[in-house]
Amino acid sequence: MTPPRKLHIKSYGCQMNVYDAQRMVDTLGAEGFVETADAGDADLVILNTCHIREKASEKVYSELGRLRVAKEEAAKAGRAMQIAVAGCVAQAEGAEIIARAPTVDVVVGPQSYHHLPQLLSQASRGERAIETEFPAEDKFGFLAKPSREAIRARGVSAFVTVQEGCDKFCTFCVVPYTRGAEMSRPVARIVDDVMQLTESGVREITLIGQNVNAYHGDGPDGRAWTLGRLLYRIAEIPGVARIRYSTSHPNDVDDDLIAAHRDLRAVMPFVHLPVQSGSDRILDLMNRRHGAADYRRVVDRFRSVRPDIAFSSDFIVGFPGETEEDFRATLALIDQIGYAAAYSFKYSPRPGTPAADMQEMVSATEMDERLERLQSLIDSQQAAFNRSAIGTVVDVLFERAARKPGQLVGRTAYLQPAHVMASEDIIGQVLPVRIDSLERYSLLGELVTTPAARPDVASLMSIGG
Repeated sequence: MTPPRKLHIKSYGCQMNVYDAQRMVDTLGAEGFVETADAGDADLVILNTCHIREKASEKVYSELGRLRVAKEEAAKAGRAMQIAVAGCVAQAEGAEIIARAPTVDVVVGPQSYHHLPQLLSQASRGERAIETEFPAEDKFGFLAKPSREAIRARGVSAFVTVQEGCDKFCTFCVVPYTRGAEMSRPVARIVDDVMQLTESGVREITLIGQNVNAYHGDGPDGRAWTLGRLLYRIAEIPGVARIRYSTSHPNDVDDDLIAAHRDLRAVMPFVHLPVQSGSDRILDLMNRRHGAADYRRVVDRFRSVRPDIAFSSDFIVGFPGETEEDFRATLALIDQIGYAAAYSFKYSPRPGTPAADMQEMVSATEMDERLERLQSLIDSQQAAFNRSAIGTVVDVLFERAARKPGQLVGRTAYLQPAHVMASEDIIGQVLPVRIDSLERYSLLGELVTTPAARPDVASLMSIGG
């Protein structure tokens, strides 16, 4: 019997890459690969890359330098190691990777993972394999499905891709060039994926996409369904306790989505809604196609049907041409909205994007100072939001054992980690927990038998005026 080959995948960046890595594991599992946590022990190492953050390419080449040494050591031991670069850096810089890194055997873009077995076979014959085109076929129809054992090993929460690509063309973003145009999967295939997950013990489903609320997949009635309508269908599937979705664009929040938040208790009252800036002038330069007032109205629509809803967002500091006045408009928007969490970054030019050619750059010193001010404000809001849970009873989906013996960790509706002393037989259940204290970003509490009440988010809302 041929021993299994060992596979190591290192993923960078977004939730989509986490999901893609799992699907690559499933597909290559059918080819006789099993995962290993040790890259040096692997027969195949895949770097699943992200091109959004600063110096993404440099990080990849640095990692490839370390893998070159590991590959040489494997060869000395009489073992062949293959190295593949996948993801958005592969899509954007495939030819350069081949030129700069002779140790790489395969380069594959994010729409072509289903061709990995053929590409690896080609590489094993001594040919360097590269595929960074956007294939006509839907990769999801060819990727292997995970086994029941693999699903259980990954836990009670799972991602399901419903949409890929982007048609927005924000001037700072590479996604339209690395992931391609917006494509939505048919409703029936998504339902099949969710049913397989829930039948294997998954309780929480997160629907993901670059612009997830731009979803327009073919429904069983022959019409294009919205994300809101899809949420109603997912909520009908037995075993689904919680539904989330990410990442949303403010311009694609329609009445169906608002109604789903009004009607479906399974849809969590926590929305990641990136805005990037509070300045209309900067938003226009970013080609966001909405203003700060438009964004506030979208938030108000959500809150009108779910007063307990909370938000997270993305912010870019130091976009070309950003003045102190523009930055203060961002701080004002944060004050007005009040966030439970946020991701903030200094602007870094991505090659090939329109913003990369803008000349009016903000100095590194100003970026650092502004980022510190913005993060201080966000941190204060997140701390206030977390403190508002103390003394309340909240629903927690228990996920796994914690590091402390006898303790479990789960997540609230707002993705806050909650730690409780309890038996592992409640993993996978949603149970009420009284929150007694806060330790950094984690809530500490104990199981209760009284009905769960959602935390009072009024204190957070008061931060936003």
